[in-house]
Amino acid sequence: MAAIEGVCIAMCTPFDSTGEHLDEVRLRDYIDEIIDAGIHSILVGAGTGEYAYLSEPEKRRIIEICGDHIDGRVPICTQSSAMSTLDTIEATKFAVDHGASAVMVLPPWLESPFERGVMYHYEEIAKSTSADLILYNTPQASGVEITPSMYRRLVQIDNVAYIKDSEGDLAKLQKYVAIGGKVLCGADPIAPFALMAGAVGWIWGSANIMPHECVKLYDLITAGQHAEALELWSLMSPLNSFLWDNDFDVEYLVGAKTAANMVGRNLGPNRRPQLPVTGDARLALESAISTLPINGIDRNRLVYRAWEEEKDWLVAMSQRGKPNTKPTDPNSSAASEGNQP
Repeated sequence: MAAIEGVCIAMCTPFDSTGEHLDEVRLRDYIDEIIDAGIHSILVGAGTGEYAYLSEPEKRRIIEICGDHIDGRVPICTQSSAMSTLDTIEATKFAVDHGASAVMVLPPWLESPFERGVMYHYEEIAKSTSADLILYNTPQASGVEITPSMYRRLVQIDNVAYIKDSEGDLAKLQKYVAIGGKVLCGADPIAPFALMAGAVGWIWGSANIMPHECVKLYDLITAGQHAEALELWSLMSPLNSFLWDNDFDVEYLVGAKTAANMVGRNLGPNRRPQLPVTGDARLALESAISTLPINGIDRNRLVYRAWEEEKDWLVAMSQRGKPNTKPTDPNSSAASEGNQP
C-alpha cells in the first residue's frame, strides 16, 4: 500500500453557493490544484471536509470522484468512521474498491463502548480489508481517547499502521512514536515539533490555505534545516494558531474553509448549522493570512463577501423552502392594485 506520509491534506469539500449541494466540477479542479502545489496525499472525507454533515450518498460520490480523478497521482486515504462496526466495514470496503490505500477510523463516539469494545471494533475492521488503518485520536471532539496503553495493544493488530493524533499534547505524541507504528500529527500548533519528534507527517486542514508552505516546511525539516523551518513556521503559525483556538467563536472547519475562500480557492460556504464568521473574525483571519510567504495576499486581492452581504446570504439560506409570510404593506402599489375592483 502507498505510504501516507509528509503533507496529507484534510481536503475541504466544495459546495455550490447554497452550501447544500456538492460542486463536482469544482472538486475535480481543486484536486488538480492541490496536487500541483506538491501535496503528498489526500484525505477524503476529513472533518475539515465537513464529513459529519455529508449524507451517505454524498460521501460515496466524493470517494468515486476522487478515486477516478486522482487516478494514482498521489495516495488517497478516506475517513470510514461510522457508529457500528458493520457500517464502518462497508464504508471501508467501498473506499478501498475506489482507490483508497488507507482508511481513517474513529472509535465509536456516541454511546461508546469500553476499551474491550473499541479493540473489537478495530480488530474486525482490520480483518475485513488489506488496506492500512489509521486510528483517529481526537478526544476533544469524539469524547473517546486512544490512550498510549490502548495504542500499544491496537498497533499489534495486522494493518493498523498509523495513528492520527489530534489531541495536541506533544509529550503524549512522543509516547505514541516510542511505542511504534507511524504517527501522523493532526494538531496544527505543534506541527513542526511533532515532525522533529518522530511523526512521519501531518493530516492537515491548513493545507487547504497554504499547501506550498506546508510542503516547504516538510522539506526543510526532513532535510535537517530546522532553523530555516522554524523561520518559515513563524510566518505560518499565526493562521494555524487562530484556526486551533480563537476568541471569535470560529470553529476549525469554518475558519479553514473561510480562509481558503479568502485566498481565492472558491470552495463555497460551509453547510449549516455551521455559520459564517463575523466581520471582526474576518479581520483577524486577514491579519493571520497576511504573513504567509506564498499564499499570503494583500487586502486588495482577498476574496470574500462583506459581512452585510454575508448576513443577507444567511437570512436567505434560513428562509429557503419556507412559505412567504411577509405581510403586505397596505400602501404599496401591489396592494393597491390587488384591492382594485
